[in-house]
Amino acid sequence: MPRGRPRKQQGRVLLKSAELIGWAIGGIEREIAHTRERLAALTAQAAQLRQRAGVKASAAAASAASAVGVGESAGAGGKRRRRKMSPEARKKISEMMKKRWAERRKGK
Repeated sequence: MPRGRPRKQQGRVLLKSAELIGWAIGGIEREIAHTRERLAALTAQAAQLRQRAGVKASAAAASAASAVGVGESAGAGGKRRRRKMSPEARKKISEMMKKRWAERRKGK
């Protein structure tokens, strides 16, 4: 139990914290709106630059995506392609490992 005098108006504390949360939400929503406006301005600017360069939007987006590595990335969600080992190589590795383990057993 906390020491000192108990608070008389605990409801006001909750009201103030709710008010603070409301202010925080309002600030976040303003930031979102500002970011959307900035994104729209940047998109328009990119379209103008593409038009000046004579590049189509879909081709530019595809080249940008491939430059960044979006799509067929081995990282998030993409399947990693593995090298196939030939049967001869597998057999050679197997024989070498059997030979190593046999030498280890002799040593003990």
